[in-house]
Amino acid sequence: MGPTSIVEVSGLTTFTIAILVFFAGAGLNQAIPLLRRFNIPEAVTGGLIAALTTLIIHRFWGLSITFDLDARDMLLLYFFTGIGLNAKLSDLIAGGRPLLILLALAVVYLVVQNLVALGGVALLGLPSSLAVFLGSASLVGGHGTTIAWAPVIAARTGLMNGLEVGIATATLGLVMASLAGGPIARYLIQRNNLKAAPDTNEPIVGLPDPSAAEAAASAPQDDISHVSLLRTVLVLNAAILIGLGAEGTVESLGFKLPTFVVCLLVAIVLTNTVPRLFPRLIWPTRTRALALISDLSLNVFLAMSLMSMQLWAIGGLGPALVLVLGAQTLVAVLYILFVVFPAMGRDYFAAVIAAGFTGVSLGATPTAIANMTAVTKLHGAAPRAFIILPLVSAFFIDLVNAVVIGFMIR
Repeated sequence: MGPTSIVEVSGLTTFTIAILVFFAGAGLNQAIPLLRRFNIPEAVTGGLIAALTTLIIHRFWGLSITFDLDARDMLLLYFFTGIGLNAKLSDLIAGGRPLLILLALAVVYLVVQNLVALGGVALLGLPSSLAVFLGSASLVGGHGTTIAWAPVIAARTGLMNGLEVGIATATLGLVMASLAGGPIARYLIQRNNLKAAPDTNEPIVGLPDPSAAEAAASAPQDDISHVSLLRTVLVLNAAILIGLGAEGTVESLGFKLPTFVVCLLVAIVLTNTVPRLFPRLIWPTRTRALALISDLSLNVFLAMSLMSMQLWAIGGLGPALVLVLGAQTLVAVLYILFVVFPAMGRDYFAAVIAAGFTGVSLGATPTAIANMTAVTKLHGAAPRAFIILPLVSAFFIDLVNAVVIGFMIR
């Protein structure tokens, strides 16, 4: 194989390929019942196949394919703003205690994860400063946290290849989180004979699978039309514009939050004030139109994220990375089964949270939501799970993680 050539794919082409990747995954899930039974999201199936395809192209033809991911960032804003628009105050109040429990579980796991990383580094004789990239910086934090902290860690520890290790760890963690969440939920639901509450059929993300979810089929359905979709997009855009405008104000107050978190919080405020101030105004909370847009945004986002993984960059890091990540995955699964699920109540809501906690522990918030969406489409809705988990994984835990990372590299 000769020198590697870089092929850059434009934004529109990337978006179009992502849709094709989703349909490829949907076709495979339909053809392979095992994938459906274990609640593997269609975008995950297709995205992993696409990533393996680009790996083969790189290996045999020397082409390095890179995708323009600007559209992906906008989809992330649409998705999390939609989550915020669905956040009724009654749900937030009801979710107060579970939210605190989940936050405590996530903080404890963050410490456990870094202890596993430190132990793995010690056993394998790797530089101790590498542990932060094999722990919460890359797994709980994901690619964004890894990229943000890499220069700081390099300056303080002298570790020059930390970014590559961190990106590889975050990438493999994303894959493992995408594959583990569904099977964990399926195991818990079947073992404990769990069912969704009969009064939780309002769509949060995505519409119920028409071949399953009998309870959802009997729920009242609002109409989807070009008017309802455009009305929903208008509200989403207004919330996003307010969020973008408020981002600078929030940062000036000393809070550096991801843009999508600001938009999420703005949407929560809007959805709990505007309908009360203007009761005749049609608002998209818990409508099929909002669920449809959220589902579209999430699936295309996830397809773009997975298909753009450059798996060939992982190959040269050796078996040490695989061993440590294998240990991290095993510890995460055991923690979810024996700590998270019991602590969250051992009910259907807890099983959905268990599916999402894989994203908290190994992947990223969109992966967590995709796992929960795949479960709820098949087994029934769990609205509180979609409210409290993003607040924990996309907001609170990032603040704690920053403190822990700073402590590890001091």
